[in-house]
Amino acid sequence: MPLAIVLGALFHNYIAYFAFLTPYLIFSMLFLTFSRLEIRELRFSRGMWAVLAVQIIGALVIFIPLRYVNASMAQALFITVYCPVATAAPVVTGMLGGKIGKVAAFSVLSNLAVAVSAPLLLPVVNPGADDSTSYFEEFTTISLRVAPMIVFPLFFALILRFTSPKVNTFVQHCAPVSFYLWSISLIIVVGKSVSFVLMEPPAYWPVMAAMAAGAAACCGLLFAIGKKIGATEGDAISLGQSLGQKNTILGIWLALTYLNPVASVGPAAYVVWQNCFNSFQIYRMSRTKKACKC
Repeated sequence: MPLAIVLGALFHNYIAYFAFLTPYLIFSMLFLTFSRLEIRELRFSRGMWAVLAVQIIGALVIFIPLRYVNASMAQALFITVYCPVATAAPVVTGMLGGKIGKVAAFSVLSNLAVAVSAPLLLPVVNPGADDSTSYFEEFTTISLRVAPMIVFPLFFALILRFTSPKVNTFVQHCAPVSFYLWSISLIIVVGKSVSFVLMEPPAYWPVMAAMAAGAAACCGLLFAIGKKIGATEGDAISLGQSLGQKNTILGIWLALTYLNPVASVGPAAYVVWQNCFNSFQIYRMSRTKKACKC
């Protein structure tokens, strides 16, 4: 993962040629991950609702006082906390030994909550935006952005499980490939984020640096809170990833579309912080497994 971040930063000028691959990579990655999913695992726990409350209410708690200090900074941290769980979260959760089904279930809940609430909250966060679009139009736009990357891979994976168990077993054996697909997606996302930041005038760099620092603080806090909530259910890994690992691709799009575009620096910086933390977690897990074999 650190290598993917470095490659994305170094070759950001060429990333635009490969950006169209992102939806296909995410779809394939989730399809491979969801092929291992058991239907009985798709249920909502009390901890999931607590994590969802932190995601939405916590974003507002950060935004409300901070908007009197710097509106752009407030929007950046709002969208960073508010955006739903990452499409790659089930992949990392599986690597760390967590429950893929729990994260998959929360993915549906989290993204649906954003699709329903975003048309109501975003005009409040950015009151100067164009309010000529109806709630239904905005709901449809955001839902169409979310559904192909979350619902469709889950739907096709479940269909395959019931219609062709042998093919599904083969797909399950290919599940480790999802890690490499995720790494390629990370290179593209980091490259796009770096290109955006470099196009901004130097006058914005101090506030963008503050946004990046704020995103780092949010990253540590969200993972810690998620793990704390998960510990009450004996599953700190799954809920830690559910709250801490964010769909920054969707967050950047929401910021560029509905907020001050500079606010997209928040989720863009979060890409780096969350993947550095995930790299550390996976490294520590691999060291632990090696130690147990010795």
